[in-house]
Formats: sequence, structure tokens, C-alpha cells
Amino acid sequence: MKITIKRVDPTLPLPERKTKGAVAFDFYSRETVVIAPGTIGYVPLNVIIKVPEGYVLYIYARSGTHKKGLLHGNGVGVIDSDFCGNEDEIRSPYFNFSKEPVTVSRGERISQGIIQKKEDVEWDEVSAMESSSRGAFGTTGAF
Repeated sequence: MKITIKRVDPTLPLPERKTKGAVAFDFYSRETVVIAPGTIGYVPLNVIIKVPEGYVLYIYARSGTHKKGLLHGNGVGVIDSDFCGNEDEIRSPYFNFSKEPVTVSRGERISQGIIQKKEDVEWDEVSAMESSSRGAFGTTGAF
């Protein structure tokens, strides 16, 4: 599948998978961003992507990002197929949970993305469910 992509800064690499078995491709920070303790900073990922109709692009933190003291600010980013205007650079929010400022350097691999087919659904509303309730969180075993 070919995906239309525009780099904001063409001197930085396109998103890429680093190994043959990698599921996600890495995004690079377009600029250096310093995130103060207890705050959220927005890291520009240097790309505008035309996600094909019927697909979605999910943006996640890379697996080692927590070692820097950062968590993805909204868990997962969802990029719709119509978010692809000339100024729609993808940005990732990161929360600094550490007690020190955290620097994301220009050119650093900071986020990863997966493009998946989406399913359209129709709701079939009922007044009661056929199955009995299982209970609340943690009802299948102790932690």
C-alpha cells in the first residue's frame, strides 16, 4: 500500500521500521522540545500523512520512552483520513512524570505508528443484554 506523506523538514528521515519484524514505524522529532516536570509538551513529528480512506493511523509512545520520564499524553493518538491538510503536522503530546525537565532532541525517534484497517459499525440497540453480568474489574482473578 502506498501512503501519501509530506515531510515538514525534508532533512529528517521518513518514518521507518528499524527491523524486519517491527510492526510499527518510528517518527522523528522535528525540533528540540524541553518538557517541564508535571507538564505536557507537544512534539512535532515532521510529517503530514494522508491516511487512506477506510484506515486509521495510531500513534503510540516508543516502548522505551518511559525511561526518559515521559508518557504519551493521551495514551494513543488517532489520526483520521481527513487530517491531512498542508498545515496538519502530526504532533505527539508527552507528559513528563519526572522531577526534572526532559529534553526530546531534534531527530530523536520518539513516537511510533501503526496503520490499520478500520471497521464501520452500526449500533443494534436493545433494552437488555442476553448474557448475565460478570461483575466489575478484576473479577476473573486477583492481582
